[in-house]
Amino acid sequence: MTYAHILSGAGANNAPPVVRRIAPSDLWDSLKRGIDDFTAMPSHAIFLCVIYPLLGIVLVALTMGYWMLPLAFPIAAGFALVGPIAAIGLYELSRRREAGLDSSATHAFDVLHSPSLGAIVALSVLLMAIFLTWLAVAQGIYVATFGYHAPVSIRHFVADVFTTRAGWTLIVVGCAVGFLFAVVALTLGAISFPLLLDRDVGAAVALLTSIRVVAKNPLTMALWGFIVAALLVIGSIPFFLGLTVVLPVLGHATWHLYRHAVEPDANPHPDYRPAKRPRRYAADFPAALFPTRR
Repeated sequence: MTYAHILSGAGANNAPPVVRRIAPSDLWDSLKRGIDDFTAMPSHAIFLCVIYPLLGIVLVALTMGYWMLPLAFPIAAGFALVGPIAAIGLYELSRRREAGLDSSATHAFDVLHSPSLGAIVALSVLLMAIFLTWLAVAQGIYVATFGYHAPVSIRHFVADVFTTRAGWTLIVVGCAVGFLFAVVALTLGAISFPLLLDRDVGAAVALLTSIRVVAKNPLTMALWGFIVAALLVIGSIPFFLGLTVVLPVLGHATWHLYRHAVEPDANPHPDYRPAKRPRRYAADFPAALFPTRR
């Protein structure tokens, strides 16, 4: 797969996707449809998302060493930055269910056979880079505020954060900078991943389309970002287990939000169809082991 195909896709010479204007009512409709998908495919959603909350638990456990304690909140908040990567299989299931196709759990892995797989991987790397940059910046803010000394204990760290001038500076500056990272991630990832599943357009077109959707609907997309952030916070309590419900609902809803925000393609790329294996007979053994046999 060439770099040109990853960036521009097979339809480089076609017109760019048509972006619609959306309203808050479209957000509620997307959420309702997301809940409907989740209730219709609950085992699929849990199967796809069980790794996500477990990963959160592991990451938080790693921060129990006091020298990494200041990164506990940035890691939890950073889930919103990489959420589209975790939910991409859910987009595929919603797409198939919408088209009336078989939406069993195994079809979530049809993403691996998508013509846009290279672009999907490229965007995933980009979001992971944003997430790691956020962690580095958050660590830098802590060092600038409290210095290089590790917290003595969890209790001492909490007291420093909430009862000192430096602690409130950390909260205000950290949240402001984190908000900027969240805006960037939402702008780049809100529509791009569903678009890549639906069309072979390439990473550059997907990113530009997502930016166009946010630019055309700034208030509505800001409300969507608030809804996502609020539900992720709720889903993180307790111990991220609520994400087994929140993440699939948001994942399915994001697909339907994409449908509201972008005009459908008249010629979508064909669905992946695994090659049918010829029937094998006992009389063919051992000749069937040789690849030259027809």
